[in-house]
Amino acid sequence: MDADDRGCPKCGSTETDVGTISTTGGGLSKMFDIQTNSFRVVSCVDCGYSELYRDAGSRGSDIVDVFLG
Repeated sequence: MDADDRGCPKCGSTETDVGTISTTGGGLSKMFDIQTNSFRVVSCVDCGYSELYRDAGSRGSDIVDVFLG
């Protein structure tokens, strides 16, 4: 992959923001509002395009590299 091909899949920008979200699963965890799923969210600063990655202990810079290609 050429260095010029890196960037947001939608607009090509290389500026990102990384955040986290937690969600409930099904069954009892939903009934008691227990957050059982955690995701990292990588968003393009310019266009807002976002991708979710299951939080498996990876650092933010690792998933930004995946997002940018």
